[in-house]
Amino acid sequence: MDILAGVSTEWLRALTWITAAAAGLAVLLWWRRLDLAALAAVEAFLAASLGAGIYVLNHLGDGRWGGDQQAKLSPPPLSDAPMVGTFLEPLEGMLGGVTDGINEFGDFRSALPVALDFFAAAGWALAFSVPVAMVALAAAAKAARQRKAEFAVYQADVEQLRNELEHLKRHVGYPVRDII
Repeated sequence: MDILAGVSTEWLRALTWITAAAAGLAVLLWWRRLDLAALAAVEAFLAASLGAGIYVLNHLGDGRWGGDQQAKLSPPPLSDAPMVGTFLEPLEGMLGGVTDGINEFGDFRSALPVALDFFAAAGWALAFSVPVAMVALAAAAKAARQRKAEFAVYQADVEQLRNELEHLKRHVGYPVRDII
């Protein structure tokens, strides 16, 4: 079942952008980080563009890519010829194969520019994803440094509380190693 059968080329282009926006919004709502949302949007656009290009190449005979603008070739009916028609059936089959190949090549020639547009968009998304990934990596490193600094503060606070507890236990007269 082809769920994209009724989708035009313009809508297929729009679907790549809609997919990117939805992925970016989902990541933004889930993790609340703009850098990861941008990276998710770029990667979703890349994947959707590649998928759309592959979809176009898998459906070459579809008229949405412009293949129906050329007239399709058909072999001449040689088997209907009187007296020699039965002898010409293999030639008619071969001519049918040749014309089918020519028609498929025409469909490929019509669909290739559409698919290349999607592949070019995916290439630009890949090129754009590198700086976006670097920004996301820098933001993650900054967040990790902040967490490490907070952990060091918490660790120092715990150590100070332990020292105070040991001092309090000595002051009250409890053995030092009984509690905690």
